[in-house]
Amino acid sequence: MSHLLRLFLYLSGFYFIFASPEVCTNSLIPGAKGDQGEAGEQGEEGKLGKNGPPGLSGDKGPKGFNGAVGVKGKAGATCDCGRYRKVVGKLDENLGKLMNTVKFVKTVVLGLKEAEERYYLLVKESKKFREASMNCKLRGGTLAMPKTSSINSLMADYISQAGLTRAYVGVQAQRKDMDGARSYIYADSTSLREFAAWSQEEQLHSWLPPATNSSCVELLSTGTWNNVDCEATMFFICEFPKSRRRGRGGPPASTS
Repeated sequence: MSHLLRLFLYLSGFYFIFASPEVCTNSLIPGAKGDQGEAGEQGEEGKLGKNGPPGLSGDKGPKGFNGAVGVKGKAGATCDCGRYRKVVGKLDENLGKLMNTVKFVKTVVLGLKEAEERYYLLVKESKKFREASMNCKLRGGTLAMPKTSSINSLMADYISQAGLTRAYVGVQAQRKDMDGARSYIYADSTSLREFAAWSQEEQLHSWLPPATNSSCVELLSTGTWNNVDCEATMFFICEFPKSRRRGRGGPPASTS
């Protein structure tokens, strides 16, 4: 009986709780917004950020004022003019030699043709045969002597490359042989023997009496030789032995 009474009271209490319109829950309902609080203290300074891009160049500023005049310098020493004139004179002399050397390099070395034993220079000055021979001697050489086929070709190419058609060479008639033929010698007085490059016209007319004073020889750009009047003026080729270089000869010392 007591057990039934306790069960009844328990169920009655349970029903009362759940039947009540006010239900208790764990959810929190927010209240009304409060007033703004006081400002906090200023925080510590943050880390330095990266540098930004450079700005545009500004306009050029106005020209500044002229500076003050400097202090006057001390008077210079008296010039020893006589001594310095000698020095200047010596410098002028050396400068003249240097200019001649430069002229030589420009007009000779850069235009020189070279074989195994000799140098060849085409002189672009119109002269008679005798004058051309003397000019080569004054330069320290002789009129070029085409003693071999290879040298003859080199000299003919030299003439052609210069845009010319002919030039004097060191070959000249000396006298007639016993059979009436003319004999020739080189500029060094040696006889013309193994090599000759006469043109067909010269070969065909070799038996005819020579024209007046036509005892000199010109080399054509084709590589052939012709007799020519020694009084005719034309360019010429000089030759210089290599064995005389460095104080003993070699390339011409003057191109004038």
